[in-house]
Amino acid sequence: MIRLLQVLVVEDSENDMKLLLEELQRGGYEAVHERVQTPAELISALQRHAWDVVLSDYVLPQFSGPDALKLLRENGFDTPFIAISGVYGEEAAVDMMKAGANDYIVKSNLSRLVPAIERELEAAQSRRARVRAETAMQFLAAIVESSDDAIYGKDLDGNIISWNKAAERIFGYTADEIIGHSIAILYPVDRRDELIDTMERIRQGRRVGLYETVRLRKDGQFIPASVTVSPMLDHRGKVVGASAITRDITLRKNDEADRFKLIEELTESLKQVKTLNGLLPICASCKRIRDDQGYWQQVETYIAEHTNADFTHGICPDCLEKFKSSVKTAA
Repeated sequence: MIRLLQVLVVEDSENDMKLLLEELQRGGYEAVHERVQTPAELISALQRHAWDVVLSDYVLPQFSGPDALKLLRENGFDTPFIAISGVYGEEAAVDMMKAGANDYIVKSNLSRLVPAIERELEAAQSRRARVRAETAMQFLAAIVESSDDAIYGKDLDGNIISWNKAAERIFGYTADEIIGHSIAILYPVDRRDELIDTMERIRQGRRVGLYETVRLRKDGQFIPASVTVSPMLDHRGKVVGASAITRDITLRKNDEADRFKLIEELTESLKQVKTLNGLLPICASCKRIRDDQGYWQQVETYIAEHTNADFTHGICPDCLEKFKSSVKTAA
């Protein structure tokens, strides 16, 4: 099965390049290639295309293998670099390897070329995978450190093994103070059974979903908290500990308490309110109301006795006009 290989060749000899391509073909590779001979051509080719490997002659009229390697690395390329020389020189080979070349091959022994390329391609893939993993770990570490929630890890014995900045703020312990100590230090005495149950579930590989509880600060203050605990697995899938995310919900609990208190106060106030209902006998002429004992009372008196309403007295516009008219008539 023919495999494609992206090859950048630093070589002044067309014939020597053909020999390299023929060797690759014998090894089962079809080379998509470009030949460069100067620094400018090398930089241009590196910027225009992604190469699997760079094969470089040691000596060129306007260039050299060491110079090509230096340009490659200075520009941040981790592409495998294999130096190829017409004459074997042990000192030159050592210098190239020290400078960062991945291998050094003599043109008279090109049978080593394909194995060397395959080895370096595999190594490059491993390096890229490692860089991706390290980058991901750094990114995750940044997320953990910037979180407003306390995020910490513990082993299967319940000893704390990691502690983020938010955990320091919420619980009052610095990482140096608490790492290596038992997680029990964060549990009120009456919550220790909760710790035992949580660690048992973690050992079974079971996640402890979000729940609300109480934790203990360094200063002895109780903290209402929402907590999630998840098993931590190693590369073989074995449970080696647990990660916990704890959120301080003091403000929410205070808001809830204030709301419940307000509801209770309103409920109690409503119980004290006097209300009027049913039929009210009222005189069509004087507008007095007859009470339950048969007495006729002024409307103000009756309502004041049966509700919490208070009266203020004024005069409406219609009555004001009537009053003015009566005054004029009397005058």
